Amino acid sequence: MLDHFHVPLEDQVRVKPEDLNRTTTNIFSEMGLSQEDASLAADGLVTADIRGCETHGVSNMLRVYKKLYEDESINPQPKWTITRESSAVATIDADGSHGLVICPQAMDIAVEKASKVGIGAVTIHNSGHAGMMAYHAMRAMPHDMIGYAITGGGAIMVPTFGAIPRVGAVPHAWAIPADKMPPFVLDISSSSVAANKIQLLRRTGARLLPGLLAEEDGTPIMETQDVPEKTRLLPWGSTRELGSHKGYGMAVIGQVFSGILSAGIFGAINPTGTGPRRNGSQFVAAFSIDAFRDVGEFKTSMDQFLTYLVETPPSPGNDRVYYAGLPEHEETQIRERDGIPLHREVIEWFNTTTQELKIEPLAQIH
Repeated sequence: MLDHFHVPLEDQVRVKPEDLNRTTTNIFSEMGLSQEDASLAADGLVTADIRGCETHGVSNMLRVYKKLYEDESINPQPKWTITRESSAVATIDADGSHGLVICPQAMDIAVEKASKVGIGAVTIHNSGHAGMMAYHAMRAMPHDMIGYAITGGGAIMVPTFGAIPRVGAVPHAWAIPADKMPPFVLDISSSSVAANKIQLLRRTGARLLPGLLAEEDGTPIMETQDVPEKTRLLPWGSTRELGSHKGYGMAVIGQVFSGILSAGIFGAINPTGTGPRRNGSQFVAAFSIDAFRDVGEFKTSMDQFLTYLVETPPSPGNDRVYYAGLPEHEETQIRERDGIPLHREVIEWFNTTTQELKIEPLAQIH
């Protein structure tokens, strides 16, 4: 994540990953989740923080999830069902489950199918927000598989030339294992910026960078300014001249795979009758490398390719060339050693929440 979105050094309070996981699990348990589901949801959030994806970690999302559970907008004890299935695919009605709970289970189904027929894909509807999509895609890698995950729904991004939001940010995530090199993990929204990054700007007081949001009439904001009150995301590319039709197109494709294919929500249209809040829809898939070629040879080729990329001579003003997943791998090593930096406001929220729920407070590194 760009330094512009990170917690300023003077506002950082560091916590150990295991302490953050334990407290987050306890909060989910107090919301009525089983111990297994609470641990799964907490792991998804804390993994995002460990990898430096603070937009989808505890800072932004845990308080949102807590309120959604309290409002009964997420079902803490879902009885999800498979409504259609074949040897390679399945469709799940999530019964209002948290996306961080149902998506890993859906990926496990996809992995099992891929182990038998080479490819497995599962669509999900009637679910909640699914957190960092890379978390679900990465679940396939220990099985020597390539993982792919999408989530859709909602209307927060304006189409190219559009005056009002019509589609979601619709992130796509791919996770591809290598041998000695860190895996290639690409997790990108179809918008110029993830919506949660705008909330980080509001928390830290940083200004809005050009090309991220639109004015109230849909005009792209192409100069640095204060963050506006309303979030109207632009597609990646920002303007048609810079390729915004590509981000817009990726958002539509993601809505088709996650929403329409699952009989779930697309844009702000929810044909399922589940109400406006249980509007999550996702798609996960696993591709068994062994079905295509020898796994060892594939991983060796990935190492060669990734090494080839990082050995690219850097352009003037830059120190090195990265690939997707490498900065997150390096950040993971730092945060597992030094702790996760949380904003002091987030620490205050944890203190208040743990007192309210009468659970052990979040320990801090001193």
